[in-house]
Amino acid sequence: MIIQSTRFGELTISEEAVLQFSHGLPGFPEEKVFGFLQYQPDSPFAFLQSAIEPDLTFLLVEPFAFFKDYHVEIEDDVATELGLSAENLPQVFTVVRVPEKPEEMTANLLAPIVINWQDRKAIQLILENKTYTIRHRLFPEGMPEQVAKGGI
Repeated sequence: MIIQSTRFGELTISEEAVLQFSHGLPGFPEEKVFGFLQYQPDSPFAFLQSAIEPDLTFLLVEPFAFFKDYHVEIEDDVATELGLSAENLPQVFTVVRVPEKPEEMTANLLAPIVINWQDRKAIQLILENKTYTIRHRLFPEGMPEQVAKGGI
């Protein structure tokens, strides 16, 4: 699939990296198809690029790399809709907000993105957990030196 992106230019996305969001995303209900772009092979970061809107790109992170105790409970109806099972476990990402000072990046732990890679289906959940917010700092102790040098 060819996707136009103002951030990345023209992208050729393999079918395995095209995700279907049947409900769209909160705030973007019409955006249902996205290309998934891994930042670097061993990085917890990735990008989610709209297949329709070139200006719509989200930075994602695997939250467990930063928040070891993070827990996402997926309701049975959502698991069924996505086609998840014990043999087909999901991968979870959260949307990252990058302010002017990158060391102040935050992750939205309240609304994770859950992906079924086998069927390439995804959904953004809104969790009921009151301990999570939309702005958890990724680097509360300051940005690590290897990240500051571009080694995310």
